[in-house]
Amino acid sequence: MIAIALSLLAHTSALALPAGQDEKPTPPIVTIDEDVHKRYVLHAPAKGTKAPKKGWKLLVVMPGGSGNEKFAPFVGRIREKALDEEWLVLQMIAPVWSEKQAEKNVWPTKLNSWPKMKFTCEELFDEVVDHVAKEHKLDPKYLLTMAWSSSGSLAYTLGLAKKTRVTGTFVAMSVFKPNILPSLKAAKGRPFHILHSAEDFIPIAMAEDARDQLEKKRALVNYATYTGGHGWHGDVYGMMRTGIEWLERKAKKK
Repeated sequence: MIAIALSLLAHTSALALPAGQDEKPTPPIVTIDEDVHKRYVLHAPAKGTKAPKKGWKLLVVMPGGSGNEKFAPFVGRIREKALDEEWLVLQMIAPVWSEKQAEKNVWPTKLNSWPKMKFTCEELFDEVVDHVAKEHKLDPKYLLTMAWSSSGSLAYTLGLAKKTRVTGTFVAMSVFKPNILPSLKAAKGRPFHILHSAEDFIPIAMAEDARDQLEKKRALVNYATYTGGHGWHGDVYGMMRTGIEWLERKAKKK
């Protein structure tokens, strides 16, 4: 069952989106150094909007499914409906090294790599954040990540790095496989919001295991469930807002 679930993660783009999403205009794709493997979309207030005194809070979204630019309308709504005006949303676009990689391992990392990839997704994360920081003053206290389905392992990887700039991790409907993650020792004091459905084809036991193992390492864990199975169902933006606000409060106390 677990093997089947893992093979389906890259093919759940439609399931991962709430129903009734219209295709409104979205910001242009930014390509770094003309490298098609280094792309992102920045969802931000209107040009000229004054930055908060301490800088923008940043939510880095790593879409599930194929992880591509087609999620831009949905990710734009996350900023509109789940965040206040002090946030920018950086949407990473998954690099495609081969058709097979895009099918089997959407977000390859150092510990879950792919042959002939030129850099890891951890390195891509740092590069796109640095690229945004050149144009926008950022508040380092609030750098959250949000991932679901195929991108969950990348979010855990970033949140568990020995030295990380991530101040809060939001993982929904995803696997938890410690064998492809950094040591959980670094989890102490770091906030993780885990969201899962009991009807998901990914066993909820994985989410429960993530909660339990992270708590054993003295991480700050907020665990929540929803109904409807794999994908975003119900009060989507309300659930997102709840998780992000919890992570924001924990970051504020540091």
